[in-house]
Amino acid sequence: MGELARETQGRLRDALAARHPALEWQVEHRLAGTPVDIAGIGDDRLVLLELEWRRADPADNAAKLFRHLEAGLLDAFDAITVCHCFTEYYDLASGGVSSKRKNAEFVGRIASRAVDRFAYHPVELPLEPPKRGGDRPPDLPAAVDRAVDSIDRHLER
Repeated sequence: MGELARETQGRLRDALAARHPALEWQVEHRLAGTPVDIAGIGDDRLVLLELEWRRADPADNAAKLFRHLEAGLLDAFDAITVCHCFTEYYDLASGGVSSKRKNAEFVGRIASRAVDRFAYHPVELPLEPPKRGGDRPPDLPAAVDRAVDSIDRHLER
């Protein structure tokens, strides 16, 4: 993970911690050996955020989390919310989103239909991530703020 991704994780964690102080917010939280970018942990509630910059297979992150759910590793929680944050890397020039993103969202929708206490939400992180060694996007703080607003709406439900 690059410096920009780590900075973004920290910004997201800090903003969510300020809005939802009842949860303990962590970056790189380990869940059965699987690192999750950001986790908000409460007595009976778990919020997981996966940040997708340029991953070749974002459905893999979703599938691992849902496999842990099915295996009973998250039984301690009455409510589990996954917000899957996608950058503009997954947007198509012709409109819409890539099949990589569609596949990840499909896995999430199926899991949320199968388990009542589970919710999955795709979220926009509206910035074009730079390639390795590229310049830091000047709109990073505003992009993170917009993503947090969207995540916050899902957590208020």
